Amino acid sequence: MTKVVFGQYDFRFREENGQKQVFDPVRKKHVLLTPEEWVRQHIIHHLLELGYPASLIAIERGIEVNGTQKRFDVVMYDRDSKPLIIVECKAQNEPINQQVVMQIAGYNLTLKAKYFWLTNGDSNYFIRLSDGALLESIPSF
Repeated sequence: MTKVVFGQYDFRFREENGQKQVFDPVRKKHVLLTPEEWVRQHIIHHLLELGYPASLIAIERGIEVNGTQKRFDVVMYDRDSKPLIIVECKAQNEPINQQVVMQIAGYNLTLKAKYFWLTNGDSNYFIRLSDGALLESIPSF
């Protein structure tokens, strides 16, 4: 397990209909601020800080897995538009367990990414799928 030290990001908040929202710089819109979204926004800002182009990051998109509609959290694509990293975000109070591994592995039946990043903001697992190695950090772009 790797501890990611996230930076101090300049999040933009607003309140609408009594609900707190945060601006997502990839989707370019405000989204409801849930505990999972708070983790996802830290991941997005961290990726942008590491130089990943926003144009190659997909957030909460639907995919079909074995005839069932699913929705991934974050996928980074390479320059050839092939999935490079799938990120599964959980709220900070949710553990990263076998169920989460199975969830992201299911997405990969369709996506065929090279890396997994499983996170609840506190616990981070970076896995290279070619050999199952647990990495110290995500690969640089």
